[in-house]
Amino acid sequence: MLEDALPLVDWDSDFLFSELDSLGVTTILMMLSEEYDITLESTDATPKNLKSLDNIVKMVERKLSEKG
Repeated sequence: MLEDALPLVDWDSDFLFSELDSLGVTTILMMLSEEYDITLESTDATPKNLKSLDNIVKMVERKLSEKG
């Protein structure tokens, strides 16, 4: 899903956050919020949360567990 929305991003990068511009970060937060019915704020857009796909998954899982 994210690869389709942001095809120019190297999703295998060791530091994914450096691959993203502000539009990319916003796109990720909006898509994940809608897809998983969670609330992601600008404060969630940290280098730690967006460092890798694994970290993005952990962020989503954390938000889902907070919601439940």
